[in-house]
Amino acid sequence: MQLVNETYDLTESFPKREQYGLIAQMRGSALSIPGNSAEGQGRDTTKEFLRFLAIARGSLRELDTYCDISEMRKYASSVALEEMRRLIEDIGKLHTALCAALRRKLGPNH
Repeated sequence: MQLVNETYDLTESFPKREQYGLIAQMRGSALSIPGNSAEGQGRDTTKEFLRFLAIARGSLRELDTYCDISEMRKYASSVALEEMRRLIEDIGKLHTALCAALRRKLGPNH
C-alpha cells in the first residue's frame, strides 16, 4: 500500500499530458500489485493464489520499468525514485519468499 501512495505522490508532478499515458500506467500497475495479491488470497486454492501473485509480480516489474522511463524522460529524478525502487525491491523479495512457501505447501507434484 505504501508503494501505491509513493506512486501517486510521485506522479502528481508529472506533466498533465501524461495523465492518460505514463501516469495512468504507473498508477494502474501500482494498484494492481496489492489488488491481485488480495484477490488471490481470497481464492479457493493455493494454485489460484500463486497465479494471482504471478500477475502481481508482473505489475511490480512493469512499475519498475515505468520508473526507468520517468527518469529517462526527466519527469522524476533518481533521488525522487530512490524510495520507489527500494520499495519495489523489498516487495519483490517478500513476494519471492511467499511464492516459495506456497509452492512448498503444494508439494513436488505441482
